[in-house]
Amino acid sequence: MACNVNENLDSALESIELENQLARISKTILVMSGKGGVGKSTTAANLAVMMSLSGYTVGLLDIDFHGPSIPKLLGMENKKADMKGEKLIPLVMGDTLKVMSLGLLLQNQDDAVIWRGPMKMGAIQQLLRDVDWGDLDYLIVDCPPGTGDEPLSIVQILKKPTGALIVTQPQDLSVADVKRSVKFCEKLEIPVLGVIENMSGFICPHCNEHIDIFKSGGGKNMAESFKIPFLGKIPLDPEIVTASDEGKPFVYFGKKETADCFQKIIDNMLEVVEMNNKDEQKSENNTTDSEKSVTKFAIPLANNELCMHFGHCEQFAIIDYDENEKKIVNSDLQTPPPHEPGVLPKWLGELGVNTILAGGMGSRAQQLFASNGISVVTGAPVGKAEDLVKAYVGGNMETGINACDH
Repeated sequence: MACNVNENLDSALESIELENQLARISKTILVMSGKGGVGKSTTAANLAVMMSLSGYTVGLLDIDFHGPSIPKLLGMENKKADMKGEKLIPLVMGDTLKVMSLGLLLQNQDDAVIWRGPMKMGAIQQLLRDVDWGDLDYLIVDCPPGTGDEPLSIVQILKKPTGALIVTQPQDLSVADVKRSVKFCEKLEIPVLGVIENMSGFICPHCNEHIDIFKSGGGKNMAESFKIPFLGKIPLDPEIVTASDEGKPFVYFGKKETADCFQKIIDNMLEVVEMNNKDEQKSENNTTDSEKSVTKFAIPLANNELCMHFGHCEQFAIIDYDENEKKIVNSDLQTPPPHEPGVLPKWLGELGVNTILAGGMGSRAQQLFASNGISVVTGAPVGKAEDLVKAYVGGNMETGINACDH
C-alpha cells in the first residue's frame, strides 16, 4: 500500500514539474498534415528557423517517432543530446532556436521505433518535462502525418495549444486527407491558425515560366470552404531539396524569393495569433464584475464540522462568498472521489475552488493544490463551514498549528 502511495505521489509531482515547464512556454503551435510527403517537417523546420531569426526564442520539438526528420533537416543527424543533472539539454542553432527529437537520443539513426500509444504518450511527456527548454516565446511541434496517437497525445498534454498549422499540397488527394486534420482540430477545439500550400507551382530557372506541376489553389479553396485562414504558398524549389539533404535550413541559404514566402507565411500566422488573442481577451473582459468578485471556498467536513485531518473528511462544503456584496451567495455539499494523491486538487480545481480552509494538510499535498491555483489555509479551528468563511473574510479567524504537516 505504501508503495502505491509513493508511486502516486511521484506521479503527481511529475505532473507539477510538467505544468511548471509548460508555464514557461508562451505559445505552442502544432504543425500537422493529413498525409506524408507534403513537406510538413521541412516547413516546420524552416518556419522555426526564420522565427528565431526574427528575434523570437523558439523551441522545435519533433514527435514523429517513426520517422524523425528534424535532425537531418538541421544538420544535427550525427549529434546527440546531453544530460545536465536530471535534464536533457536541447541542441541549439544560432542563439534562439532549441531543438529536440527522438532522433537525437537514438544510438543508431536507422533504429526502428516500435511503440504503442501509451509509450508514445509517456515519451512526449518526457520530451516536454525532462528537457531544459527554459523560457520560450514559441514551441513549434512537428507532428507525424495523420491524426493518430502522437497528435492526440500532444493535445492532451498541452491542454490548450495556441493553434495548428496545416500543410498540404495543391492536388485533390492531398487536400482530401488534410480535411481530416481540420476536422481533428475542430473536434478537439484547437484553433486552426491557417493552411499552407506547399510545392505550389514551379518557376523554370531557364525561362521563368510558372508551371503548376501539382495543380494550384487546392489549399486556398479548402481554407475558404472551412472558413479558416490561408497563410500562403511555398513553390516547388529544387534548392529546398538540396538544402534539406545537406542539413542546411533553406531560409539561411536558399534564394530570396522563396525565403520571402516563408516570411510572408510567418507574418500572416502571427497576425492570426494576435487576432485570436484579442478575441480571447475580449471574451475574458466580458466576464461580469460579480463573477470576478466571488471567492469559492472548500472546507473538509466530518460530522458537519471542519475535519482536522484533510484526508479523512467525509464531505466538502463548497461556499461562494461575494466580496462586493459582503455575503455568502451559495453553499453546497460535495462528496469527494476516493482520496489519492493528485485526485482532490484536480477535482476541486474543476469545481472552481480558489481557497481551502483546513485544520491540517501535509506540505506535499499543499504543493499539489498550489499547482492547481488553489491556496490553502491551515490551522483552522473546528467549526461550521459558513462560520469559518465569515470569520476568515472578516479577518477574525484564529488559526492554530497545522494539524497534519507531514
